[in-house]
Amino acid sequence: MDCSECKSLEEALEASLSNYKEARSAAYYRVSTELAAKKNVDMERSRNDLEEHQLTCASAKAQRITRIRADFDLLTHSPMVAERRPRHNLRP
Repeated sequence: MDCSECKSLEEALEASLSNYKEARSAAYYRVSTELAAKKNVDMERSRNDLEEHQLTCASAKAQRITRIRADFDLLTHSPMVAERRPRHNLRP
């Protein structure tokens, strides 16, 4: 349930990541790394734009809270945590 700006920024990040990967794998990369470096900067800018937006986006906050709760539930219900919980010996 992302907002339209989140979707747009995610698409921009995916495109810039794809462009960076393409520049890194190109045959001319061995001759000049300048283009790949520029694509890397573009990718990092896209990532920063998305992260900055998600700090203020209500939709992103709701997703983070849901993810944190799910992670917490997994942790508290895992066998490893259950073994570490104190056991109360109830003797009659």
